[in-house]
Amino acid sequence: MTRRKITVLNPQSTDAIIPTASRSTAAAQRLWTGWFKGKKWKPFPFQQEAWSAFLAGESGLVHAPTGLGKTYSVWGGPVLEWLAANPDRTKWPRKTEPIRVLWLTPLRALANDTVESLRAPLADLGIPWSVELRTGDTTTAVRQKQRRHFPTALVTTPESLSLLLTHADTQEKFASLRCVIVDEWHELMGTKRGVQAELCLARLRQWAPGLRVWGLSATLGNLTEALHTLLGATAQTAQSRLVSAHVNKKFELKTLLPRSMESFPWSGHAGLRMLPEVIRRVEKSRTTLLFVNTRSQVELWFQSLQAARPDWVETADIALHHGSVDRQQREEVEERLRAGTVKCVVCTGSLDLGVDFSPVEQVIQIGAPKGVARMLQRAGRSGHQPGAVSRIYCVPAHALELVEFAAVRDAIGRGEMEAREPVERPLDLLVQHLVTLALGGGFHEEQTKAEIRSTHAFRDLSDEEWQWVIDFITRGGKSLRAYPQFRRVRQDGDFYTVDQGDIARFHRMSIGTITSDAMMSVRLLRGSHLGSIEESFIARLKEGDGFAFAGFQLEFVRVHDMTAFVRKSKKTARRVPQWMGGKMPLSTQLARAVRLKLAEAKRGTFDSPEMRAAEPVLHIQSAWSLIPEPDELLIEWTHTREGVLYFIYPFAGRLAHEGLAVLTAHRLGKIEPRSFALTMNDYGFALMTPTPLNLDEQTWRETLSPERLVEDILDCLNSTELARRKFREIARIAGLVFQGYPGSSKSTRQVQASSGLFYDMFSRYEPDNRLLDQARREVIERQLEVRRLQEALAHAQTMKLTLRHTERLTPLSFPLWAMWVQAQVTTEKWADRVRRMSEQLEAEARNT
Repeated sequence: MTRRKITVLNPQSTDAIIPTASRSTAAAQRLWTGWFKGKKWKPFPFQQEAWSAFLAGESGLVHAPTGLGKTYSVWGGPVLEWLAANPDRTKWPRKTEPIRVLWLTPLRALANDTVESLRAPLADLGIPWSVELRTGDTTTAVRQKQRRHFPTALVTTPESLSLLLTHADTQEKFASLRCVIVDEWHELMGTKRGVQAELCLARLRQWAPGLRVWGLSATLGNLTEALHTLLGATAQTAQSRLVSAHVNKKFELKTLLPRSMESFPWSGHAGLRMLPEVIRRVEKSRTTLLFVNTRSQVELWFQSLQAARPDWVETADIALHHGSVDRQQREEVEERLRAGTVKCVVCTGSLDLGVDFSPVEQVIQIGAPKGVARMLQRAGRSGHQPGAVSRIYCVPAHALELVEFAAVRDAIGRGEMEAREPVERPLDLLVQHLVTLALGGGFHEEQTKAEIRSTHAFRDLSDEEWQWVIDFITRGGKSLRAYPQFRRVRQDGDFYTVDQGDIARFHRMSIGTITSDAMMSVRLLRGSHLGSIEESFIARLKEGDGFAFAGFQLEFVRVHDMTAFVRKSKKTARRVPQWMGGKMPLSTQLARAVRLKLAEAKRGTFDSPEMRAAEPVLHIQSAWSLIPEPDELLIEWTHTREGVLYFIYPFAGRLAHEGLAVLTAHRLGKIEPRSFALTMNDYGFALMTPTPLNLDEQTWRETLSPERLVEDILDCLNSTELARRKFREIARIAGLVFQGYPGSSKSTRQVQASSGLFYDMFSRYEPDNRLLDQARREVIERQLEVRRLQEALAHAQTMKLTLRHTERLTPLSFPLWAMWVQAQVTTEKWADRVRRMSEQLEAEARNT
């Protein structure tokens, strides 16, 4: 990383300036830091370093804890530059300045808050800049007005920026652009939306080689890689800087301990037995954010709070917030948080990024957050000011989460943080982006190939892959040449354009499908839009069925044109919508920390309130089986009335265990043909088979070998639907499948059928199709976490392997058994059966 030699601002003086700066720059510094003084703030050294670097023409990444002013660390540079160029206030223009700053944000809630933060100093200082928002929620009229005259600073999302690039006049209208700021970069960079941002930034740098790009991140373990991913090739060839805030932000983590804790944990009650303790904690604070891990749990907890405290309902003291609720309702909740007029908001990650709701006094986390960074992000929603303490109260959903809370506190103390792995060469997104460029005025092949390779994601793009993409967008590839609708881009020598209006409309409607699930709009029969729910949930309802959503008790009426019509109901329904992708896996860092806490418990060390509360549960695990050491792989097996269950505990996280379970069943089936039922959680996975496996330690080690891992995984994929399901998303992004225009959307079944036809056709007639290869690669690398799986298998070869036959289910195996039972019976029968088994085991434990 190259840095220009700069004298950093004196952190002791808010009037400090760069020694070589002009008089106008010094005056700009005094005006800007004077605004800080007016707020009774003092600029941090990291903020001053970022301002200096920006004024020196550098790009970079600012890494600082939540609540320390990252926003102003990068906003100050563009403002200072303009103030220095316009030292005479009497000559400031009356009209707002043309666009200078593009601010990319991953979340709409974060975008609204960002707009307010950016406008504040402009209004106080009288700077003639405008700041506006442009997302999928922005009205058509506002979007059209913005395209005629962009604001000085445009806050938008990667999808909306990509849409802007489809218009040929955007380059001219962006001629005055000086800077792009990417907020919460750690949330974007491990996703295809992050790659979309990389590709858009490469095009903007092509238009303006001197463009400065700055990223913001609060919680990230691989900062240098994050910087290189953000800046691409320019990180090596231009001036770039990694700015870190060496400020001790104080975090306080406490756990609300239950009076009694089940020794045999299961996920059937989502921690709701702690509802009285949560209510008492909420009563002690003016404003509380109550975080849960899924949208379904938001609905359950909100419903439970309503039932327990009807007085809060009457006074509108509680609200809910998640990404599937209608935009207007979300914005109303956000405004009430800013004003401090709501007592408790039940929410998901829709509010855990850098949103500044200063009235929030405390945060409650229901269930383990599954990651160190996520815990810090959520804790940072309270005490969101410099010098304030961020407090979070944790509520365990079951006994083993007590260990996770103790482990995450230790990990924070050691400064451990998860890394985010960048996405590599997603060709479906490259297909989409090249159609965008062709539509937005056209592109020259060699110049654009170099531009694409300047991104981190496509730095290793081969000539063969590039040529395949070009052939795919111009002729449909090998299999689709006979179909004119797949000749989306017209080639004229080295120049590529789109000249068909229907292709343009189709493409612009498809750009937002990177994060699109199969959703249905939910609307009252005589009323407003409530939000969106996955079609698979609606498909299971019949007329008159009740469910809870968006804080209302609803009754299903009918479906028309991809809209579910409902009416409000006075009946209380426990059914809530389920959304795909809701479960989060335990991170590698937290899994390692959990194993260290278990090892301490094995040695008799219970040095925190959480571990002391979990001691009885861990005592049963030790008495009936054992607590595995960090270098020990425990395999338990036990007989049940359905067959024999084998439980393997690598502690590698749910996604890796999904791959390990499939791989282990596949390899065991080669030794002796038989069928297996599989379940997995964050601690391990289970194999159920009708008769015992006659395996010794050596056979288990061979079964869990890292050799031929990818080959065996691919063999497994040939007999599963994993790659086919992944291909649905790839087909949408690549423009093979169109979900329909507004008012005539296709159903999920239609979309799945269409993508399935393409999958089958490519598999039969074009098995080397690059999109098929990508589907397999994404399943291996992302869904099954092959790198983590490889590490787990390699580690298993060096670990002590302990086989333990148990007479009954243990605290570690019980939740895996409960998940298997859930797949066999109805929800009501499942809950009853699991509860009976839990009570039986509790009784046996008391008599042990």
